[in-house]
Amino acid sequence: MSSSTLAALEASIRRDLEHLDYPKRSWVLPRQTREGRPVLDVLVVGGGQSGLAAAFGLMREKVTNLLVVDDSPAGLAGPWKTFARMITLRTPKHVTGPDHNLPNLCIQSWYEAQYGEEAWKSLGLIPKELWADYLHWYHRLLGIPVRHETRVGALTWLPEEGCFAVPVKPSRGEGAGETLLARKVVLAMGIDGSGRWEAPSAVTHLPRALWAHTQEAIDFEALRGKRVGVLGAGASAFDNASVALERGAGAVHLFYRRKTLPTVNAYRWAEFVGFLKHHGDLPDADRWRFIRRIMEMGQLPPTDTYRRARAFPQFHLHPESPWLSTRAVGDAAEVTTPQGTFTFDKLIIGSGTVTDLRLRPELANLVEDIALWKDRYTPPPAEAHEDLGRHPYLGPAFEFQEKQPGQAPWLGSVFNYTFGGFVSLGLGGASISGMKYSLPRLVSGITRQLYVEDKDAHFASLMKFDLKEFEP
Repeated sequence: MSSSTLAALEASIRRDLEHLDYPKRSWVLPRQTREGRPVLDVLVVGGGQSGLAAAFGLMREKVTNLLVVDDSPAGLAGPWKTFARMITLRTPKHVTGPDHNLPNLCIQSWYEAQYGEEAWKSLGLIPKELWADYLHWYHRLLGIPVRHETRVGALTWLPEEGCFAVPVKPSRGEGAGETLLARKVVLAMGIDGSGRWEAPSAVTHLPRALWAHTQEAIDFEALRGKRVGVLGAGASAFDNASVALERGAGAVHLFYRRKTLPTVNAYRWAEFVGFLKHHGDLPDADRWRFIRRIMEMGQLPPTDTYRRARAFPQFHLHPESPWLSTRAVGDAAEVTTPQGTFTFDKLIIGSGTVTDLRLRPELANLVEDIALWKDRYTPPPAEAHEDLGRHPYLGPAFEFQEKQPGQAPWLGSVFNYTFGGFVSLGLGGASISGMKYSLPRLVSGITRQLYVEDKDAHFASLMKFDLKEFEP
């Protein structure tokens, strides 16, 4: 690892930013309340890959009165060093996005500066911890203002001030909270940012010691020699099964509804300019049918993930086996499926997330006025999909829309850059694959609003402008 080469790369990036720093002039007009309290131009909720990249994109457009808040400690935003239990990212190593088309800022340049070009050529997929380190470096190098270990409460619109009141408090331990004020709010809270990680009702009645969700902290060492039941056929379910097996679990049984595991990855199909850049430009019926088909095809475990688990003889797959019921039997859990009844020492739930804005504390005061897809589009009966209907119906820059026109126009100042934008805009927030095209959409939408809202003040500035370039 070469610190001198990395330092040279950092110097090159600073030089690139200086060369591309046009126009230089600060332009967003400062705001304060009638009592003189300062108002942020943008507050970004979430300091992972999406939040950091959104903030940097805004900073490049001279929107500098911004703040990123994240409830994790520094270096631990996102899942990469917490509950992500795969070995590598699932996206190809050549993926770009956070770099905003600056070659020196992409992960390949960062990696090669430390390990060399040959090491990059021989690298298959990017190790997840390495991606986290890259994002931490990105945050430090670019000077993005982030307040860590900070949790956001319910946003409230203040019509007399033209901004949102955003309560924040320490996410760990005790400490006084405060209220931040912001004209625009970007929600960049990841894959569960439009709902929450979900466990089926067949499990949640059990004593909490008997089950855990894949996104929670799990003591895998305690599973040595134990019987483990895993629900779900996606990548996370297989990842957690693999970790349990690697830590010495006696047997791991993985259950799923389908007859067979999906073997075709729809997300690989989606990695082309047309879909990534222009899905949001399609009519509603087309947007719906594309995303419904992707959901119908299902999330498969990547090849390496599948083989990682299948390498263990004590790993068992159970197709057509949804969990019909569970009950506690002493210190164990009994699971009933259409294929029989099984007993386990621990259950791990890998059933993913549910989309439901009512579950987001940040939106408690706004949710009743937010338009959802079910409010805007009724699919043919054969294409009905309850979860997709609960997705927010977003504008072209990820902004919320009003359920009733004119009832809550301020909702357009909240940008949902989470996985909840999937139906409206495709792979955007929470997806590395889509960031190359979704970030410009988001940033441009915010700068557009900031300029249009202040057009009269800018015109007044034009009327007063009298900088003479020469004397006739």
